[in-house]
Amino acid sequence: MKLYNSKFYHRDLSWLRFNHRVLQEATDKRNPLYERIKFLAIFSSNLDEFFRVRVSDIRQIKSLKKPLRKKLITKPNKVLKEIKKQVHKQQEEFGHIFKNEIIPDLEKEGIVLIDYHAFTDSQKQIAKTYFEEQLKPLLDLENSFHKNPESIFVENEASYLTTLSNGELQLVKIPDSEPRFFTFPTKNGKHFTTFIDDILKYNLGENHPEDEVTYYALKISRDAELYIEDEFSGNLMNKIKNSLPKRDKGQPTRVLIDKRMPEEFQEVLKEALDVYNADLVMGGRHHNFKDFFAFPNPTEKDLSFKKLEPLPHPILSSTENIFDAIDKKDQLLHYPYQQFDSVINLVENAAEDATVTTIKMTLYRLADESRLNTAIAKAANNGKEVIVFIEIKARFDEQNNLKWGNIFKKNGATVIYSYPDIKVHSKILYIERVVNDKKKRYAYISTGNFNEKTAELYTDYGLLTAHKKITKDLNKVFLVLQKVTIVPKTKRLLVSPYTTRNKLEKLVNAEIEHAKNGNKAYIILKMNSLQDKSMIEYLYKASNAGVQIKLIVRGICSLVPGIKNQSENIEIISILDRFLEHGRVYIFGNGGDEKIYIGSADWMTRNLTHRIEVLTPIYDKDVHKTLRDLIEIQLSDNTKARIIDAEQKNEYVDNSKKKVRAQYATYEYFENKL
Repeated sequence: MKLYNSKFYHRDLSWLRFNHRVLQEATDKRNPLYERIKFLAIFSSNLDEFFRVRVSDIRQIKSLKKPLRKKLITKPNKVLKEIKKQVHKQQEEFGHIFKNEIIPDLEKEGIVLIDYHAFTDSQKQIAKTYFEEQLKPLLDLENSFHKNPESIFVENEASYLTTLSNGELQLVKIPDSEPRFFTFPTKNGKHFTTFIDDILKYNLGENHPEDEVTYYALKISRDAELYIEDEFSGNLMNKIKNSLPKRDKGQPTRVLIDKRMPEEFQEVLKEALDVYNADLVMGGRHHNFKDFFAFPNPTEKDLSFKKLEPLPHPILSSTENIFDAIDKKDQLLHYPYQQFDSVINLVENAAEDATVTTIKMTLYRLADESRLNTAIAKAANNGKEVIVFIEIKARFDEQNNLKWGNIFKKNGATVIYSYPDIKVHSKILYIERVVNDKKKRYAYISTGNFNEKTAELYTDYGLLTAHKKITKDLNKVFLVLQKVTIVPKTKRLLVSPYTTRNKLEKLVNAEIEHAKNGNKAYIILKMNSLQDKSMIEYLYKASNAGVQIKLIVRGICSLVPGIKNQSENIEIISILDRFLEHGRVYIFGNGGDEKIYIGSADWMTRNLTHRIEVLTPIYDKDVHKTLRDLIEIQLSDNTKARIIDAEQKNEYVDNSKKKVRAQYATYEYFENKL
């Protein structure tokens, strides 16, 4: 199957090309060794979620009647076949990088990763002791043998060792309560580390003295969808809560096995797990490489990135009253280069400020424990009107979001949970104060979640403003979430699914008209994903009219650039580095009066049509200039930027200009503002 046609690159195959860029980082020796190892873990974790979410979606489409199926996806079987082919190719590359680059580089640092075949006599004894004292009590060895393989159940995303001996299938779950790696005592200046899988293999093999038994790695990814049949009746929150335990029992979407496993054994497994050849993915001797996030460094060497401490905001970090600073002018925040503390301080101050009467906010992915969440609860406890919308359909964060919803409620907040058939993905905060008998409104509109942890890893923008029309518009959005009104009749904000698509189309059409009239016309877009076919068609139309279009797309990109009479005026890059690019910035030339918008919406059908998203215009000249400067830095990257061409080959931008690594240049940019 061809990965793309002349118009659209398949979204799921494009995502695999994004994950290939992650894999490139693992082989890039400009990254410290342990960061390269982390990129292998990220690649593995990404792929797990891809199979649990996207592959399961495609399989569900297969079960639909053909007329409806054709509207959703063309030839799902062929797509699944191509996915398997591309994943196999990437897994081979993964194995090559790990075996031929990472392991030798670890050995140069005195860290030797060994399997049980290489255990010395003293290491065997240590491995036996560790097994007997730490691992064996966690294993259910008596019930690990199955004469009737159809009775077995394999937990979702857990790692197993399995063997076939004397007609019985043995299935041993690798304990996830123990560290995945074990480090032996240092010998001759070398640090010997092994997977606990190998400690298990060695000791389990000792239980079969009469014959040599080989244990193979096994892992299953299961469908992560909750499949709530009717979101419109009854209590949606309770339905989601009751459905969460079912997720670990979903249909297998990938069975990852050791490629050395004999075909006879594979047949037994397929029958036992009720899966087919298409479900089997060949891997190495060890699975769950996401555990490499915690790979031990027994040396005293610094083998990771030098920490870039988030910088204080030049105004907000030193102001006595954050509301006064916002009253004077709009303030832009850019994480993780600047401290997220400014947002936390805003909510903490609002919780204590006697002039604050109301706090409204949307929460999509909450941190497990955080100052921000505590401040929200405290504001409610202090008698403020606190209205919190919590999206409990945020996949894999449902349980934590429910937990915090209960805490907010207990402290007196009004908590509104998910609505049927639509997700609230906007990242917005609204505060009302009464000062000298006058109502004052404040707004925070961001591209990223209210989450301290992700604010250290994701690059996001946040606008703090007291602009009367923007703050009035934002309250209208919350009134819809509160079910006070049905449609937010906003005049400045772009709000999905109501006005975003239509306004973006008008902005693109305006550039087309400028180009037709012989004026300078350009569009610069930075986003996570570009998939919506209608918006892509608009960009093609603009390109054909002579509009110069530059795109920065981190992930999925279904637009095919560089095609004559279609997209020859469109250039695309993708930046992947130590931080995850997550911001959305949309720039339109507008005949010389340039317009910029930031917010939560990507150019994907789900963001424009099926989610509540908010984009805000930028009116402050200083904020406008800062955003423009930051985008120019990204467009100049010739170190970590990849060219997204028609085939998405992921070639690095390589030119003779001065070397620019955008994320480091951005940090320096904010350093120079202090």
